[in-house]
Amino acid sequence: MSDIEIAQKATLKPIIALAQEKFGIPAEQLDPYGHFKAKISLEYINNLVDQPDGKLILVTAISPTPAGEGKTTTTVGLGDAMNRLGKKTIMCLREPSLGPCFGIKGGAAGGGYSQVVPMEDINLHFTGDFHAIGVAHNLLSALIDNHINHGNSLDIDARRIQWKRVVDMNDRALRKITAGLGGPANGFPREDGYDIVVASEIMAILCLATSRADLKERLGRIVIGYKTDKVTPVYARDLKAQGAMAALLKDAIKPNLVQTLENNIAIIHGGPFANIAHGCNTVTATKTGLKLADYVVTEAGFGADLGAEKFIDIKCRMSGLKPSAAVLVATVRALKFHGGVTKDNLNQENLEALKNGFVNLERHLNNITQHYGLPCVVCINHFSFDTDAEINLLKEKCETLGAKCVVSKHWAQGGAGAKELAQEVINIVDNRKPGFSFVYDEKLSLWEKIEAIATKLYGAANISANAKVKQQLSDWQADYGKFPVCMAKTQMSFSTDPSAKGAPSGHTVEISEVRLANGAGFIVAIAGNMMTMPGLPKKPAAERIDILDDGTITGLF
Repeated sequence: MSDIEIAQKATLKPIIALAQEKFGIPAEQLDPYGHFKAKISLEYINNLVDQPDGKLILVTAISPTPAGEGKTTTTVGLGDAMNRLGKKTIMCLREPSLGPCFGIKGGAAGGGYSQVVPMEDINLHFTGDFHAIGVAHNLLSALIDNHINHGNSLDIDARRIQWKRVVDMNDRALRKITAGLGGPANGFPREDGYDIVVASEIMAILCLATSRADLKERLGRIVIGYKTDKVTPVYARDLKAQGAMAALLKDAIKPNLVQTLENNIAIIHGGPFANIAHGCNTVTATKTGLKLADYVVTEAGFGADLGAEKFIDIKCRMSGLKPSAAVLVATVRALKFHGGVTKDNLNQENLEALKNGFVNLERHLNNITQHYGLPCVVCINHFSFDTDAEINLLKEKCETLGAKCVVSKHWAQGGAGAKELAQEVINIVDNRKPGFSFVYDEKLSLWEKIEAIATKLYGAANISANAKVKQQLSDWQADYGKFPVCMAKTQMSFSTDPSAKGAPSGHTVEISEVRLANGAGFIVAIAGNMMTMPGLPKKPAAERIDILDDGTITGLF
């Protein structure tokens, strides 16, 4: 069966009763969205402050390939397995974006028998969080143009407006547009553009905010552009926008509760992409999970060079979170792809390609253990095409690196197939104090932080940028020099060339643009030609998605 067919056959429990059963959450502290989704109140979360924290486990992966790695699937399977072993565990995940659901990636609620449900709801609109973020973002966009139209008392330079618009769909035609055409009634013509909602600074702010007050203060700090003197920033608070924006986010700030196929609680909240944003679910969701459960399994987007680095250097740095261990997900098929095998031939045994592709896993593993300072279990997400010879080779090569390698069959067997993985993780986290290392010191300059990420993690020889980018970083250094850096880079490679597989070294990482996310509290460095508005593929997933007369959704994989 397909993922959606498995999900639609699941026996779900009413979420209010399940939350009470598992964690004793009072019904009046939950806002139900139908029978199987609910938001948990911030007031209840605030009352948990004196509860001890559980152990935090990070799930990350090798560099993504068309073969698939299954990071979310592993997060769910591991959490279900830990619950089977009697460990009180919650999973904290990101919300899917509609763009990839209708584009090339498909859904993002796990797969096989390790899924969060209701799968269709989670992938399509969910509780409306992304819509609220998009509207709050575009409200600020509208207020900017309205202010200029009515006299521009703030002296905003229309040529230096930094704030784009957003939509939660892959739409390349909107990357660069001209707005305000049609005469004086429609405002002043100017160049503009769209990003996808998951790249919005408001998404990052929601994911890092710790309270409604913090959310509103961060929204007010957003730099929307500059005055005509070219140096004085204009903030969202100058437009008196933060109150209305925060009001639009009044429900979006509350974490969402759902369940797995095995009726275990998962919190799904926030969803920035890791290739163009910081790639982690909300701080509120993770901290809530740590207060409710003894163990929290969370994911960070794409490979360990992107999501995991941002989890460490942005999310943990800002929130004080301390992970205890990491799980590095790989598949035999993906490693053969990194070793040069074409997608059509990945199901055939190829030990030589597996050896060649192993360098990708090795670099990610070294980054996790050496630069992030975390013990790591390698999880081989099992496919039925994997041969014994390939599995044995992977285990041997991991053993030479001193890493534990576990084959996990959670996709086919649910939590029962991940018990060995769960036990290995438990053995680590129960026998060490939580702790990790940052990749760079906050005292380094912004340029040096970018350089540290590129040379330490990506294997680059150096970084480069044009004079405009260098000058912009230099101008920001005095006021924003302590900010961490959020790298926007292709997820497909350690380099900026998505076709460079394995573990390329000695390359140059070109920084083509930098953006200030003052409300979020970081600098975005765009590497190469990375787009913050994706496009649809030649055959988008939307072509196979349909709805039957009885309301059943089909084709959402």
